Amino acid sequence: MGRTFFVGGNWKCNGTSEEVKKIVSTLNEAEVPSEDVVEVVVSPPFVFLSLVKSLLRSDFSVAAQNCWVRKGGAFTGEISSEMLINLGVPWVILGHSERRLLLGESNEFVGDKVAYALSQGLKVIACVGETLEQRESGSTMDVVAAQTKAIAERIPNWTNVVLAYEPVWAIGTGKVATPAQAQEVHSVLRNWLHTNVSAEVASSTRIIYGGSVNGANCKELAAQPDLDGFLVGGASLKPEFVDIIKAATVKSSA
Repeated sequence: MGRTFFVGGNWKCNGTSEEVKKIVSTLNEAEVPSEDVVEVVVSPPFVFLSLVKSLLRSDFSVAAQNCWVRKGGAFTGEISSEMLINLGVPWVILGHSERRLLLGESNEFVGDKVAYALSQGLKVIACVGETLEQRESGSTMDVVAAQTKAIAERIPNWTNVVLAYEPVWAIGTGKVATPAQAQEVHSVLRNWLHTNVSAEVASSTRIIYGGSVNGANCKELAAQPDLDGFLVGGASLKPEFVDIIKAATVKSSA
């Protein structure tokens, strides 16, 4: 399959310049597997993107946590893909559940954002996932399929897309999907890509898991066959993020 393990750290709306420098220092000093084993991307708040990019080791990349759906202009408070490219920021996270739920971003809006970001040369971590209510009603697979479909309908190429499955009920709650639950949804997503996009896209696209991933559960999750990495929230602000990066060796030794 040849899918390089991917570990993203989403710092969300956290940090001061001094705290950010400490996090970067910890990452810079860490001994982690080589780039051919694991790709590491950290996503600080916009105001710290340039700082982190200037200090972070060269084998790690940075991502923005969001960008606007089209070219810049009279959109107060938004950041355009073109601005991120200008800053030398290669990645962006789009469709995170916090933006879908708190800010009302629809599947179609997220799909449009992914398409525009890709068209401008950004690489995208595209998030999908169900709420607790949706899981308990048995509609998990329908929900993630609809979210993925809205992206697939709008993009011609999946080369620069990482798909992140994040069950909303497991984000910041301490609850984690069991390895079997995570594998089940990852497998369904891969099969959806196979049926609705292509066999090649299904086999090459990295599908990563997010939802209270930590140093204690990362290895067991990483061992699942269709799980290609993590999008880490709270733990990415802590030294244990290094342990999560090292979980990539579970895959490389399998």
